[in-house]
Amino acid sequence: MSLQRCAASHHRRQCSIRLHSLWSGRLMSPRGYSTKPRDDPRLKDLGKELYDEYAVIKEHYATPKYPIVLAHGLLGFAELHVAGGWLPAIQYWRGITDALKANGIEVITATVPPSGSIEQRAQKLADGIAKVAQDKSVNIIAHSMGGLDARYMVSHLQPKNVDVRSLVTVASPHRGSAFADYLIKEIGQTRLPSIYKIVQGLGMDTGAFEQLTRQYMTDEFNPHAPDDPNVRYFSYGAMMDNPPLLSPFRYSHGIITNLEGPNDGLVSVASSKWGSYKGTLVGVSHLDLINWTNRLSWTLRKWMGQGPTFNAIAFYLDIADMLAKEDL
Repeated sequence: MSLQRCAASHHRRQCSIRLHSLWSGRLMSPRGYSTKPRDDPRLKDLGKELYDEYAVIKEHYATPKYPIVLAHGLLGFAELHVAGGWLPAIQYWRGITDALKANGIEVITATVPPSGSIEQRAQKLADGIAKVAQDKSVNIIAHSMGGLDARYMVSHLQPKNVDVRSLVTVASPHRGSAFADYLIKEIGQTRLPSIYKIVQGLGMDTGAFEQLTRQYMTDEFNPHAPDDPNVRYFSYGAMMDNPPLLSPFRYSHGIITNLEGPNDGLVSVASSKWGSYKGTLVGVSHLDLINWTNRLSWTLRKWMGQGPTFNAIAFYLDIADMLAKEDL
């Protein structure tokens, strides 16, 4: 199946998941921050600003030498089966895995505890890679917290039968998130145990939440998770304009903007930078980055003659192309 057919087929299967985009001001402006004043000094530290570089899928992408491991973020999964298998499975990497495979890439989709600690998740990541990629070199592409899992794994738990050649992190909170700080503070230390008990009653771990604070990442995690000099590190960040009223990022975006600057609704650009920073995706949310994008918004843009400015499948194919050109 060609890349274009693979992507088109996937798009047709997807349904709108965020009706709030009907009221989004971004429908009228394809470049999220383009109408904002540039006097905020934090807007001058975005690196390369990526507006519509990944709007469409190109005819050709180079294929990297080594398999790609996809590492999911907080509360994520590789594939979720609902209704006893009567309904189609829900994929974290919506259409991305299929597109990479269509380009001749061996893809490993790792599954780790959704809300486990970084150490727990990293161990599962290492076990999953070792089981599938025996005696192979691999490239890792990680979204959100998955980047922290991968960093810890490379630093402390790298399987002996696997050679990690590169790590690409996409909107990973390398320096924590102000929204995590806010939630922990609002809940309060006295109420945290009861909240955690409820979460554990649902069969979920709770180790991740306090580890995503800025203090923990800066003072505890980063000093004890040094980079491996034999691994290439790349990163991308993203930023969106003020979310519409019904957006799940409406509140978190404002908090992070005030304390950290431009962000994608959950992770700031400043926190996303690690290793070689490849640039900031403009007008892109944390969920857009894994292709959980509102198709109704795209349809309305098309009616207005604007078209989409970001296609997650094109983005990950381009990452693979970049890795190939880096001889990885």
